[in-house]
Amino acid sequence: MARYTSGLVLAGALLQGGLVSAQANRDVALPSGNVTAVTCPSTAKFNTISASAHFAGMNPGWNLGNTLDAVETEGSWNNPPVVPSTFDDIKNAGFKGVRLPVTYAYHYKTQAPDWTLDPVWLQRVSDVLDQITSRGLYVITNVHHDSWTWADYTQANANVTAIEERLYKTWVQIGQKLACKGEKVAFETINEIPGTTEAHGKEVNRLNNIMLQAINQAGGFNPKRVVNLVGSREDGEQTSLWFEPPDAKYKNPWGIQYHYYSPYDFIFAAWGKTTWGSDADKATLEADIARVRGNFSGIPLIIGEWAASPVATETAARWRYFDFFVRTAAKYNTSTVLWDNGADFLNRATHQWRDTVALDIYINAQKGIANALPDSTTDGSATSQKSSAYLYHKKNTTVSDQTLPFLFNGNQLQKISVAATKKILTKGQHYTVEGESITFKSTFLSTILTPTSPTGSLANLTLEFNRGAKLNVDVLQYSTPVLGRTSSALPATSVDLLIPITWAGQNRPATVKAVRADGTYLFDSWTTVLGPLQQGRMTYGTWDWDGSNVILKASVLDAVRAAGQTTKFTIEFYPREPGNVAEYTITV
Repeated sequence: MARYTSGLVLAGALLQGGLVSAQANRDVALPSGNVTAVTCPSTAKFNTISASAHFAGMNPGWNLGNTLDAVETEGSWNNPPVVPSTFDDIKNAGFKGVRLPVTYAYHYKTQAPDWTLDPVWLQRVSDVLDQITSRGLYVITNVHHDSWTWADYTQANANVTAIEERLYKTWVQIGQKLACKGEKVAFETINEIPGTTEAHGKEVNRLNNIMLQAINQAGGFNPKRVVNLVGSREDGEQTSLWFEPPDAKYKNPWGIQYHYYSPYDFIFAAWGKTTWGSDADKATLEADIARVRGNFSGIPLIIGEWAASPVATETAARWRYFDFFVRTAAKYNTSTVLWDNGADFLNRATHQWRDTVALDIYINAQKGIANALPDSTTDGSATSQKSSAYLYHKKNTTVSDQTLPFLFNGNQLQKISVAATKKILTKGQHYTVEGESITFKSTFLSTILTPTSPTGSLANLTLEFNRGAKLNVDVLQYSTPVLGRTSSALPATSVDLLIPITWAGQNRPATVKAVRADGTYLFDSWTTVLGPLQQGRMTYGTWDWDGSNVILKASVLDAVRAAGQTTKFTIEFYPREPGNVAEYTITV
């Protein structure tokens, strides 16, 4: 993953001067060696295709994240070794391609100068590729977290020549092992290689050429294989500024891969940003994608990673983001590959998707089919947040009619059913429709929200339309969660602070606000310029939660210690409304 900076800078000088060969970057020759080129058997088949055809074949795509790319090896990052049935799940869900990230850093049998890769690991990569392509899926594979474990040439003590030699020898061996794979297998130079300057960008151009030289020398079908070339951090802005096409002697069909995680505050749950979908939000996203396309007119483009995680984002906002992002990418002829770390979307053990609506929206949007969507708060000046993905009811209050607004987008509501029982609701009796708003009748809701009903999700209502994704409305009863304690003294040393909590509704915080005793914010004092729902809020990662606790990370305690002030933490819950909070104080 990378954090993508919104607001691309037009590479004016680059465009005016034309795209020139990366060979001009350095006078130093590319690494090379005596390579035994693979000759493929006559039984091996390869149908030459363009990069555009491959990218189209990948679309929509899915990332096998945190698996073969895990540090140090497959299984290290909470995902078990992948099994073939996972790719059945992917194909059955409607995906057409898989990006297979692979980290090689911990799989060398020898060190410099040979950098011999473990043949067992290479065979594992080959076997997983076969599992993917045998199901008719396209695939992109790469060199992944090597980008920061050993290939970060931006470090002050980096030996760039040694890094280039190692990348070359790594790709020679990958190229030899995979030389006779079919045309559905494409290569990507390296994942999100660090870089912030023009000089860094020029070095990435060299790395692209090094990969091309290595795979061409490795033989087999590699000289005809589609390749994904990259820019610094696989960031759209930096790629636009400094990418240069490869040496013309390489005849591989090529396109550009970049990644998109924007806006940062929404995607990464920073500063209390739990809303998305305003006209300004949409305009910024479209401008970003349009500008990359404008900078690379006629060049195949693929967004190899993007996501709005169910862990970090509010449901209705996430569904709206999925729909608009995918449609906008399609508008600018850019393929998309969803990042999935194993905890966000597909539960590989149960074969279940954690957010089936987001998946349905993705597949339909990619096909150009209009989706109905839940309405939700998008106004940055709002003091509360509404979401039509939920029908919230506060426990011990009167059950009344509830009206939820939607965005039908030209669709017509066909029916509403209770997901668990498949019971179809009767229009007029259980609900009414006026314009694009649905009112659920109190007489129906009272059968779910009874005096003895617990807090939490009590029913899911499925909304089906004449086309597009089915929507879900979660009937959820809530009260304000209760903390097991409300204060503690700052400990002598900083460790994660677990605050016991009894959940009472949607079992997760929305955000956490931190205010020092003098009234200033513990983090990011500049957030005073943001709206009421964002000011003083911390970024997810400084706080977390589990089934029994809200967790303040050790870095938060470090900040309290540095400030030398008692600090109050306001833990906010969904629905975000006045009073639905719990307060915790760390005293100094």
